[in-house]
Amino acid sequence: MARTLSDKVIIITGASSGIGAATALACADAGMHVVLNGRDTARLDHVAAQVRARGRLAETVVGDVTEAGMSARLLDAAFACHGRFDVVFANAGYGLKQPTHELPEADLRHIFDVNFFAATDLLCEAARRLIAERRGGHLLMCSSCLAVFTMPGFAAYSASKAAQHHVCRSMRMDLRTFGIEVSSVHPIGTDTGFVEVATVASKRLGGNLPMHVGPRWMMQRPETVARAVVRCLRRPNPEVWTSFSVRLAAGLMRVCPRLMDLVARLGQARQSRQP
Repeated sequence: MARTLSDKVIIITGASSGIGAATALACADAGMHVVLNGRDTARLDHVAAQVRARGRLAETVVGDVTEAGMSARLLDAAFACHGRFDVVFANAGYGLKQPTHELPEADLRHIFDVNFFAATDLLCEAARRLIAERRGGHLLMCSSCLAVFTMPGFAAYSASKAAQHHVCRSMRMDLRTFGIEVSSVHPIGTDTGFVEVATVASKRLGGNLPMHVGPRWMMQRPETVARAVVRCLRRPNPEVWTSFSVRLAAGLMRVCPRLMDLVARLGQARQSRQP
């Protein structure tokens, strides 16, 4: 039986644009109230206004997810406004494209700080509070299809997303007895600001790798991911994939690593032919 989402409260990081913003609106359409986090006040306020226009409540918490105490601030904001939270979606993250051997240690650590450590801290703090209150809930992280296979230059990003994937699987088993669901979300290429942010980060490091994340026909809109997240909230699933074909290909590449090498070579050859 599908779970009702009406009047449930969701906390979303990275909610000022892309998947986070689309998920906030999709959850509002499903009857949920939202607590939004992001670094851009104007964009965050715009998303909050759209949520309120749908007749739902929205609270904003501006700041970087790596700031000390941010997990507590987000959870406290939910309690201050609603007296509870039911869902936490750790969505904030970024990527860059740089050969592993040329990636400065500081940048490797920072991408893990944002993508993995901040997200894990938020979900663990949320789990502890839900357990203390003897309430169930649903915790999600926005991982990636690149959690289970990778592409040239994306080692740091893929490694951080793989870490997210594994911590979600382990947390799901750890928290099952408390009635807390845990899911990892695995989008394919999505029309967000990911490529622009990754391009800036890579150029700062002197990178000159072509910034292609896949052909246009393989790109999805953030609304596609948002709808998949809402479906998972209604019918909890360990993993949320937005493309069956990519999920199948990921499984094949795990079984046969040489296939991943072949796909990478074909992709590099295609990029080299582009003007």
